[in-house]
Amino acid sequence: MNYATDESNDQRQEQRDDENTISTSSSARWYAVQVASGCEKKVKADLEQRAQTLDVADKIVQIEIPQTQAIKIRKDGSRLDSKEKVFPGYVLIKLQRWHDSETGEWKIYDQAWQVIKNTSHVINFVGAEQRRGTGRGRGHVKPLPLSSAEVERIFKQTSEQEPVVKINIGEGDKIIVLSGPFKDFEGEVIEVSPERSKLKALLSIFGRDTPVELEFNQVEKQG
Repeated sequence: MNYATDESNDQRQEQRDDENTISTSSSARWYAVQVASGCEKKVKADLEQRAQTLDVADKIVQIEIPQTQAIKIRKDGSRLDSKEKVFPGYVLIKLQRWHDSETGEWKIYDQAWQVIKNTSHVINFVGAEQRRGTGRGRGHVKPLPLSSAEVERIFKQTSEQEPVVKINIGEGDKIIVLSGPFKDFEGEVIEVSPERSKLKALLSIFGRDTPVELEFNQVEKQG
C-alpha cells in the first residue's frame, strides 16, 4: 500500500472502508515502532494526545512501553523502586486494521499511519522494507504486526518477572572500602550478589589478595 496521502487515495480508502465490515476484536493488532532513544514516554504522551485531537483514537487503540520492575541500590545502601524498559527505543502500538478485499490483506488505516509517522521522535515502524523498482534510494517500510506469541511473551514478562536489583558496580571494578574493619582498603570486585545487597572483593591484606564479603553501602566505585 502506498502510504503517501493524496485525495484520490483517501477517496478509494474511504470507499473500501464502507465496503468492509470489520470486527474490532479480531482486526486490531500490535505493532512495534522505533523511536529516538530516551523519548519513549514523550512519544507515547504525544501520540495519545494527537490521536484524540486528530480523531483517530478508534484506530490507534492502545500505546504501551513494556517495562519491568527494578530496584536500584543507592550509595547509602537504600533501595529505590524503579522501572526498566524491556525494549529501549521502541513503543508498542495496537492499531485497528481494515480488510482489503482486492488483495485479501489486512492493512492499517492510512490516517493512523500518518499521525504516527508525523509525531516527533518517531523513526519508523518495524516491518519489511519495500525496495524501489528503480534507483538507489531505499523504499518505505511495510509495517508488520507482532505475532500473538510475541505479544503474550512480552506482556507476561512485564507482569510476572521478579524485580531486578541494579547497582552501578560489576565484576572487575575497582572499589574503596568506606566503613568497617577494612575501611580505606582498595580492591577489585570478583562477585556481585544484588539479591543480598553484597559483593566480594579482593583486598590486599598483609601483602596477599584476600576475598572479603562487603555490603553495597560499605564501598564506593573508583574511576
